[in-house]
Amino acid sequence: MVEMNIMKYLVLLTKYMFVGLIIVLSVAPFLWVFLSSFKSNLEIMVSSLSLASHFDLSNYEKAFKIAPLARFYLNSVIVAVGGTLLNLFILGLSSYVIARFNFKGKNIIIGLLSLSLLIPGAALLQPLYLTVKTLGLYDNLFGLILVYAGFGLPTSLFILSSFFLTIPKSLEESAYLDGAGFIKTFYRVILPLSKPGFSTAAVLQFLLCWNEFQFALTLTTGSNSRTLPLALYYFKSQFGSDYGVMFAATIIVVIPSIIVYIIMQEQVVSGLTAGAVKG
Repeated sequence: MVEMNIMKYLVLLTKYMFVGLIIVLSVAPFLWVFLSSFKSNLEIMVSSLSLASHFDLSNYEKAFKIAPLARFYLNSVIVAVGGTLLNLFILGLSSYVIARFNFKGKNIIIGLLSLSLLIPGAALLQPLYLTVKTLGLYDNLFGLILVYAGFGLPTSLFILSSFFLTIPKSLEESAYLDGAGFIKTFYRVILPLSKPGFSTAAVLQFLLCWNEFQFALTLTTGSNSRTLPLALYYFKSQFGSDYGVMFAATIIVVIPSIIVYIIMQEQVVSGLTAGAVKG
């Protein structure tokens, strides 16, 4: 009996140690960059692990003076929100139809979207560049919105269609018996119940739009249409020796995505777990 209790505690201790290690590996780099963003360049060079002698926002002020971060920020917000809304608007009804109805070519559509997940983004750069250039959307925020919305279609489709499968069909049948049509049933019955699924797809799509670098670099030029990840590259390439300012710019870039995930965390977890039941 004593040996069983010892084994039980050892297993529990191992689990806690593993979780603690994951937390440290996840949080420690961000915490180090955040604390270093308040330090002078000399303090970082002398001792990278020490705390700042005094905390001020001079690095953040300098970051906004060196590069047009306000413009990049606005571009990122427009692209991320626009790409997310367009993606969910397209996938809302289509993923519901795929989840609920059988029609000719359904398996082909699902197969093509599944295969698209295996294609690396780098392989799409040249055809996307030529297409966007031909359409006159090069160096245009709307061009980035279209590309990001399309690039996130497979992931959003599988999340939403899996979640729709968890909703009992009896609810739709009851709505049909009460005289509701397809559209009314979707918006009055299905859509309110699908908030966790839409929240999960929205967060993942937002993070894709906010953090994407390759397409933004290839499909834009100058500073009018470029987004925050490119601003970070701008700091790294031209002002890489000023580490305090570069760390401040890094925090400016990553904070919004962290805030969005923290706010939507419960919805994302519930959406993923519910969608896994019948996915």
